[in-house]
Amino acid sequence: MARTAIHGGCRTVTSLRSSRRRLAAGTALVVATLLASAACSSSDKKTDDNGGGPAKAAGFNAATTGVAQASDKTGGTLKFIGTQDADSWDPQRGYYGFMWDFARYYTRTLITAAPKQGSASTELVPDLATAKGEVSDGGKQYKYTLKDGITWEDGTPITSKDIKYGIERIWAQDVISGGPIYIQQVLDPNKEYKGPYKDTDPAKLGLKAIETPDDKTIIFKLPKPNGDFEQMLAIPSGAPVKAAQDTKAKYGLKPFSSGPYKFQSYTPNKSLILIRNDKWKKESDTVRKALPDRIEVTLTTNSDDMDKRLIKGDYDLDINATGIGQASLSDALRNHKNNLDNAQTGFIRYAVFPEKVAPVDNIHCRKAIIYAADKKSLQTARGGPQAGGDIAPNMLPLGIKGSDAKYDPYGALQNNGAPDLAKAREELKLCGKPDGFSTTIAVRNNKPKEVATAEALQEALSKVGIKTQLDQFDGAQTSGIIGAPKIVKAKNYGIIIMGWGADFPTGQGFSQPLVDGRFILQSGNNNFSEINDPAINGLFDQAIAETDPAKAGDIYKQINQKVSEAAIYLPFVYDKTVTWRSTRLTNVYTADAYNGRYDYASLGVQ
Repeated sequence: MARTAIHGGCRTVTSLRSSRRRLAAGTALVVATLLASAACSSSDKKTDDNGGGPAKAAGFNAATTGVAQASDKTGGTLKFIGTQDADSWDPQRGYYGFMWDFARYYTRTLITAAPKQGSASTELVPDLATAKGEVSDGGKQYKYTLKDGITWEDGTPITSKDIKYGIERIWAQDVISGGPIYIQQVLDPNKEYKGPYKDTDPAKLGLKAIETPDDKTIIFKLPKPNGDFEQMLAIPSGAPVKAAQDTKAKYGLKPFSSGPYKFQSYTPNKSLILIRNDKWKKESDTVRKALPDRIEVTLTTNSDDMDKRLIKGDYDLDINATGIGQASLSDALRNHKNNLDNAQTGFIRYAVFPEKVAPVDNIHCRKAIIYAADKKSLQTARGGPQAGGDIAPNMLPLGIKGSDAKYDPYGALQNNGAPDLAKAREELKLCGKPDGFSTTIAVRNNKPKEVATAEALQEALSKVGIKTQLDQFDGAQTSGIIGAPKIVKAKNYGIIIMGWGADFPTGQGFSQPLVDGRFILQSGNNNFSEINDPAINGLFDQAIAETDPAKAGDIYKQINQKVSEAAIYLPFVYDKTVTWRSTRLTNVYTADAYNGRYDYASLGVQ
């Protein structure tokens, strides 16, 4: 979940993406000063920042406190730009947060996040269904009735069987791996169903846990209750897919639309264009405004140039929502602050240690890394306490029940984040490497802040004899590189730099993909440590079955403590960001449901 930070009565602006590490320390102080003046000033000149747009931007932080430039005006072209393509545009395969936000242009689900600002967005509302689920059988049955007038881009009705088929695709992990598997875990924990591509049922609808008695009714039968089941149905993996249009592994190149827009063209890593789906009926959709006539996405590899083009007005917003980089941040704060919004993202940035890669298969070697890390340096590399985030002492975000900002098992908050070299050397002796060891740090090449933190970690570890080399891999290939345990081991990745936000705002939504051993995948894996502790797995089962959120939170607190004790993570910061919106954007608001991003489905252009 995303939260707005307030310090001394003035809202702070923050950034997710820095330039090179050599700029970080000096820039952090400059940015802090600019942030304070930007937040507290009340008489700043408003200028025409976005050539061709109106002279006045909505105002600093306007989208974090309400809806900036509310309007029902239709038409125009909404222009996104970004430095990273989606892992997949296939609703059952995509896992990037910005993809989940963007996917609502061309996918619909039974229920979805409310189109509201801030924490109100975490409310679930009907989408394809007439109402939220009719729950019975002690929380093990969910029944939905579909709305009238819901259609595919070819004008044919969306049926309950289409929804069932789309969900069944989650089981085909050998063909469309990479997406979340929550629904599979809940409905078929023993993995008895083999997926639609291996289904012997004539209609390819052999999953017994989902019943479709008629085209307007769908019933889910859970083996045991799960308090977050509707949260799972609301993410894109719960979207329908028309079997006749399913191109399997290639489906992400041109998904068949159930939403207000459809694919016109897509060139991976270069561009994506959506146009109106003229078969979509507004009266059937109470969630999406569908204001622009056309939506364009341009992908580039130069983040600094992207920021300049955003400020110039060539584009409206960054689809990745990575924030204004250091090279342009000062200019943005001084001259265009009315186009900026501040929100905490709910993400944690961290290093993770794969337990099956020597020598970090030894817990004491992992603890040596944690103690030797200079947490202040890592924070600075991400932009400082305001532009990067607060030092994180553990791996559970503050917006989730069970989190504890004071739980600091390795002293990350002590001495202003300084390393504890004495303890690091003690742990090196215990792991049988008193003089240190060598390993490889894996980091995405298109994430400057991640590269900067990798370099900062590399420097800190060298002081106790831990020698590291950086392997900057293609960020677009994350699922097939660090998401493939065999590749991780083959490349000797002892340290992986990454970040994570909650899939939905519970301990299950944040922690389970990272530390439940039953979520380890051979491709598209997110449990990079490959921890598979029966005690942790069992605690997840207890928390998920618990209907009282407070009691569930107590269990997630225990899980977080066990994860910390295993020394498989080195958390860096609780993320903050500076987000750009063009002057011509309308209906702009940040949504906690999308980790502090704007709700893309509501945006329009003047």
